[in-house]
Amino acid sequence: MPIDLYKYLIEETDEESAILENKLEVNKGLYTNQADFVIESDKFLRKDNMIMVRKHTRYVDFPKHKHNYVEINYVYHGELKQKVGNEFLHLKQGELLLLNQHMEHEIIACGKEDIVINFIIQPHFFNYIFSYLSAESDDHNISDFLVNSLFNHTQNGQFLYFAVASLDEIQLLVKDMILEIMEPSFLSDAKIKFQMGLLLIELMKHSDKIEKSQQHVVEHNIIIDTLQYIEANYVDASLYQLASQLKQPHYALSKKIKKLTDKTFKELVQEKRLQEAKVLLLHTDLPITAVVEQVGYDNISYFYRIFKTKYGCTPKKFREQLPK
Repeated sequence: MPIDLYKYLIEETDEESAILENKLEVNKGLYTNQADFVIESDKFLRKDNMIMVRKHTRYVDFPKHKHNYVEINYVYHGELKQKVGNEFLHLKQGELLLLNQHMEHEIIACGKEDIVINFIIQPHFFNYIFSYLSAESDDHNISDFLVNSLFNHTQNGQFLYFAVASLDEIQLLVKDMILEIMEPSFLSDAKIKFQMGLLLIELMKHSDKIEKSQQHVVEHNIIIDTLQYIEANYVDASLYQLASQLKQPHYALSKKIKKLTDKTFKELVQEKRLQEAKVLLLHTDLPITAVVEQVGYDNISYFYRIFKTKYGCTPKKFREQLPK
């Protein structure tokens, strides 16, 4: 039987019931193990998931905090009032706000009818969608936001506020994602990634709906061109080939990539290869030697070493730990 989303979301959670009964403040231990109030994705995301949703806790002011992930606030019903950086924002039903992991915000207590959905998104998810972005686009609001979320080692907070309540295609897309996450089915994970990519593309199409934004300017085209190149050519990616395509000296391009991402070209390629290797280990029965070859390595010992450094176990152990 299809879920009645409003009826489900209007009900009090255990946390909200405790707040109502005992007039408690936010229990920071539910959100972080850190001394600073930095909400941790591990508290909500299942292992190997990149996107999750949770209902924002009502009835209590939510103190100033950051996240170690990218967040989308979506007002499913009612309203949401908050201070983002130094700006006060009043989101109405159907509107949404993108916050990168360096943006501080604090939220005024929501009432019973104020239902806000928080999308929790791992920053590295955006590696998956750069192939859909155009470096020649006239509007860089979304793509600059994504670049900063992935590579903003200077830790500048950034947000984008979209007044999209009147856009049915965006409303349907967001609500379908919420249902898909709450009632997962076969291939839900792939569908949710696809839908999130579609949502960002739809938002790019409606950049006129951005009412407020705070930007940190980066050399936009270089990063997107580099990521798109790596996405398409990670098996045999070459800095010299990319430099030739971009008509830049390879040594100058190498310095720019390092400056903008705090990673070398080789490190970006290695990160992509390891991500692809993990997907193959998760979703295929290929022998590990074949996985190593398919992602562009010919030295299995070296692959084992960097995989273990990245994920904390060997590829063999990683596969053995998967649920049967």
